[in-house]
Amino acid sequence: MSEALLAAEPAGTDTTVPAASGARQFWRRLRTQRAALVAAGVVALLALVALAAPLLTALEGQDPTTYHPSLVDSARGGVPIGSLGGASADHWFGVEPQTGRDLFARLVYGARVSLGVALAATVVQVALGITLGVAAALGRRWVDQLLSRFTDVIVAMPLMIMALALLAIVPASFPRPVLVALVIGLISWGNIARIVRAQTLTLKELDYVAAARLSGWGTWSIARRELLPGIAAPVITYAALLVPMNITVEAALSFLGVGVKPPTPSWGQMLTSADVWYQAAPQYLLLPAGALFVTVLALTVLGDGVRTALDPRAASRLRIGTGRRRESKADEGGTA
Repeated sequence: MSEALLAAEPAGTDTTVPAASGARQFWRRLRTQRAALVAAGVVALLALVALAAPLLTALEGQDPTTYHPSLVDSARGGVPIGSLGGASADHWFGVEPQTGRDLFARLVYGARVSLGVALAATVVQVALGITLGVAAALGRRWVDQLLSRFTDVIVAMPLMIMALALLAIVPASFPRPVLVALVIGLISWGNIARIVRAQTLTLKELDYVAAARLSGWGTWSIARRELLPGIAAPVITYAALLVPMNITVEAALSFLGVGVKPPTPSWGQMLTSADVWYQAAPQYLLLPAGALFVTVLALTVLGDGVRTALDPRAASRLRIGTGRRRESKADEGGTA
């Protein structure tokens, strides 16, 4: 309930509203979706691996940049010596062809780059989308028209082509992971701005927003206290689906050679080097490809679960672990 309406209630009226009831209902609905819970566990594990990369590589006794030329057969073009790509007690997943760098170390450090770039890009997209979407919806007509047309231009831009152009002209001295995150975020915020604008236009016509306006609140106070909580659900849902999309874009840019540069490891960069080694050293291709597949799948399932939990009227697009009977029981438990 709006703060403005609460202030207008007669004395003695009980207006206590459980602040956490919405959050409890959300978690109750999310717990009924087993696939989303499994995906959340996988995402948490991946995040833990990325954060603990220095500890894990120290436990193995390796690092992602040291060359081991003695572990590759130069006579055969740099194929790792031994079975399973040179896997051993010292190199758990084997070594990289030609260079002999440890694959496990590069994989876990690559998780840091891929997940970090995707999350940072999502933060930039959400921040720009909310700011410009709310400004367009609450501004004067000419402001709305200007920002809406600018958003249309951003949405129409081909992401990969623009990213390739921008990444190619920026000096190599600029930190590449930061640059990739900024480029992705600055080019692809248009859709979330459209969602925020449409939702804000709907909310600002409701009674509680009118009551806040009559109470003398300014435009941005109304936006912060009344409108932002109302657009939180669609923004969170879309942001959860943006992360796997951004991981894929980062991998594609690294695969094309304009993303993260060596020696910084990245899953997309590993795939770039692995395309000629899939027969001689298949694990060099399968490991980063498998990590990308699992990460994107887990984040997509989790995003769909969050969307369904926030809006129980919308059926899940992934009919896994989202039975209507369990959802109805959760809703009945929330209203009891």
